[in-house]
Amino acid sequence: MIATSNLELRFGNRKLFEDVNVKFTPGNCYGLIGANGAGKSTFIKILTGEIDPTHGEVIIGSKMRLSVLKQDHFAYEENTVLDVVLMGHEELYSIKKEQEMLYSKPDATTEDFDRAGELTDRIEELNGWTAETDAEILLNGLGVTPDLHYKLMSELNEGTKVKVLLAQTLFGNPDILLLDEPTNGLDLKAVKWLEDFLMDFDATVIVVSHDRHFLNKVCTHIADIDYGKVNMYVGNYDFWYESNQLMLTLVNNKNKKLEQKRAELQEFIAKFSANASKSKQATSRKKQLEKLKLEDMQVSNRKYPFIEFKPDRDAGNNMLKVEGLTKTVNGVKVLDNLSFTVNTGDKIILLGRDDITKTTLLQILAGELEPDEGSYTWGVTTAQSYFPKDNSAYFSDPTLDLVEWLRPYSDDPHESYVRGFLGRMLFSGEEATKKCTVLSGGEKVRCMLSKLMMNKGNVLLLDNPTDHLDLESITSLNKALIKFNGTVIFTAHDHEFIQTISNRIIELTPSGIIDKQMEFDEYIESEDVQSRLAAMYDEAK
Repeated sequence: MIATSNLELRFGNRKLFEDVNVKFTPGNCYGLIGANGAGKSTFIKILTGEIDPTHGEVIIGSKMRLSVLKQDHFAYEENTVLDVVLMGHEELYSIKKEQEMLYSKPDATTEDFDRAGELTDRIEELNGWTAETDAEILLNGLGVTPDLHYKLMSELNEGTKVKVLLAQTLFGNPDILLLDEPTNGLDLKAVKWLEDFLMDFDATVIVVSHDRHFLNKVCTHIADIDYGKVNMYVGNYDFWYESNQLMLTLVNNKNKKLEQKRAELQEFIAKFSANASKSKQATSRKKQLEKLKLEDMQVSNRKYPFIEFKPDRDAGNNMLKVEGLTKTVNGVKVLDNLSFTVNTGDKIILLGRDDITKTTLLQILAGELEPDEGSYTWGVTTAQSYFPKDNSAYFSDPTLDLVEWLRPYSDDPHESYVRGFLGRMLFSGEEATKKCTVLSGGEKVRCMLSKLMMNKGNVLLLDNPTDHLDLESITSLNKALIKFNGTVIFTAHDHEFIQTISNRIIELTPSGIIDKQMEFDEYIESEDVQSRLAAMYDEAK
């Protein structure tokens, strides 16, 4: 158990948290959510003791071991992979090292052997005799192969270091687990393994993540940082979101009787929890959901941007033909004789291990780059709107505020209209007068989405549009693209985003493409597809 009592944190005159009283209990996984800047990572640092609160305290159960995911990927460069994982249990690691030192002393005394005996007893208490085996199981599960276990961390690539640090955090069955963006840098197999691990984990887990698929899989509760408070909700992210929408509707509907509202809520809960898996987390979540009553429900103050893409006209049947596209970037051939056809209404996710390949293709299709060889032909009725991965060139003029920045893209140049549009994208009042050069990453993305909406294209080319966005904006964008009746070609790393939007998958490998009309979940679970992919990537080595 870990809890806060009357917690408050101030930075100068700014009050980030006020009177926060929450309890996180064993056997539950809590998704910590909040708008950008709400203080999610700061709250984690308060729980770990890295930041002292201005007032109040953090309470941790006696003899409970807390483990937190390290963010410094270069902290253990001179240590072996296996040792780094074992360091996750500091007491056990130090005891085993001390015992090794005592036994290796050439002039060991009676006192040394007595001390080694004491350490043996403590290792027994900590279930330390299987430590190396347990560490290896974690590493293997995350995809760190045995040939890497005794290598130095300095010899590993960035992605593998991320996995080792995650294994370190999970090692030794900690009582409290704090994970800040644990899926960042993980491949799909590693994410799936982590989901399965946490779903059957008995400890207290608190996780910050922008990965809605992950939050939906592992969370029994959502802890919402909302205007300095932390409000607790039963259920995963989707339940939190959908129940909030339902509650807003019920609260605002004055004509419905209380019993009618209760019945609607119970029907919603029953439907939502019907397909729960047999994992410990899912079973726990289902039991708690079934106990919920109308009077228990809170409504979040969270605001969502309004995102809707309405094309000026529908596109005809001739959408896009790509033939023999070849492109070399910085001496590396990233596209090699690429050919495919896009049909009207396709929503294509571009996959591939190399982001530059996908970005280069979208830049060519958007007219930003010329291919070295080959051609692409858009249908005469198509109108493309492009969202680049790097938007910095759009925000370089320090003289422009947001109204002036957006006005050139608007059909209606009047300030009231542009301000109204910005307001729907959460730039209300004085926010609309911000200079475009001081915007955060998430604010810039919301501006680019505003530009996209005003372009009214019937084809959207989107290069990682969810980067820098908070969960609320990702959810709004997700729903808008599901509703969009045009054609979309996009890249993304968000599982839920890909699964719910795409109806076609094109994976770009160095040995050619795989082009499938199927759901993303089906694609990654297909042994046939995955073995073919593995062969294509191996061929290119």
